[in-house]
Amino acid sequence: MSKYFAESELIINSDGSCFHLHVKPEQLADKVILVGDPDRVALVASHFQNIENEVQSREFHSATGRYKGKRITVQSTGIGCDNIDIVMNELDALANIDFNTRTEKPEHRTLTLVRIGTCGGLQLNTPTGSFIA
Repeated sequence: MSKYFAESELIINSDGSCFHLHVKPEQLADKVILVGDPDRVALVASHFQNIENEVQSREFHSATGRYKGKRITVQSTGIGCDNIDIVMNELDALANIDFNTRTEKPEHRTLTLVRIGTCGGLQLNTPTGSFIA
């Protein structure tokens, strides 16, 4: 039996999108690029062949399109671990909860998440502009 998510556990907007991100389940690609700054969404999405959906709500900016034929979503997280927690939980809900029945989907959907952004560093042997994995 799949778990039921009450309205207090999962807030769904009247348009069928998740509460904070304002993204609908069908608008989320399996491959997601995460950026902190909402302005970086447009920078990443400028490399897409097309943009099929774009939405912004406060610090949460999302665009889904195609890059080299692959469907990709780029999503901003804003600043801080609390915002990242919101984004991760809502991405998982979009992928794995049926918003019509408020129950877990029978098949688990795995998302591939890649974070692109800046970071500070204290290692003198790491030159500015280095890619860190």
